[in-house]
Amino acid sequence: MLAKSDPFRAIADPTRRAILDRLRAGPANAGALAADFRSSRPAVSQHLKVLRDARLVIAQRIGREQIYTVNPVPLQGVAGWLEGYRAFWQASLTNLKRKLEVK
Repeated sequence: MLAKSDPFRAIADPTRRAILDRLRAGPANAGALAADFRSSRPAVSQHLKVLRDARLVIAQRIGREQIYTVNPVPLQGVAGWLEGYRAFWQASLTNLKRKLEVK
């Protein structure tokens, strides 16, 4: 079972990936993020909680607001895992190309 702090669990949801994509453009509060999505503000807040638990976003209190920014460090593990598959697929496609060229 995946832990609550697992970045894979957090990025499994398309809305959370979209929130991360939006935050790459710059920091935002929950209200501004909710305005960018069809989800309700409570739903966006729940997504932000999952992203915070996975340490993919950092919340900073400024006055009465929580301002969210992306923390890309946990994604390095995801990128490393994916890199293994990139090498696998590249080798597989190279082998397929060789076999097709022989025929």
